[in-house]
Amino acid sequence: MTDGRTGAVLDASALLAYLLNEPGSAVVDAMLAEGAAISAVNYAEVLSRMGDRGDEPAATHQRLERQGLIGDLLEVIPLLGEDALIVARLRPLSRAQGLSLGDRACLATALRLGRPVLTADRGWATVDVGVTIRLIRP
Repeated sequence: MTDGRTGAVLDASALLAYLLNEPGSAVVDAMLAEGAAISAVNYAEVLSRMGDRGDEPAATHQRLERQGLIGDLLEVIPLLGEDALIVARLRPLSRAQGLSLGDRACLATALRLGRPVLTADRGWATVDVGVTIRLIRP
């Protein structure tokens, strides 16, 4: 199923690279212009990591909404029951790459939406589950 947008589904590492202006942030910025998405699971991970840096999660979320990132450029996609089944099915296919539950939630969301994934995690380069993986860093 596709949702009509053309942008990628971001994993937590891609959004964090963008927010922290790390290498690869320009690639994420370009994808945001196309209407990107992120799984609610991965967005929770981003807010948690920003919290680890001392930012209060609710304040971070409100700031990102006010800036037009969340809601306008980046849609937060809920995890559905059908996604949970895909997450579980992806475990044996991605175990060798060490993909976490959050990583698999990102892939499941991308599979459902028919969109590529954008990540900073080089370990994803060898993942073959029917989704195009785009690395934000060479």
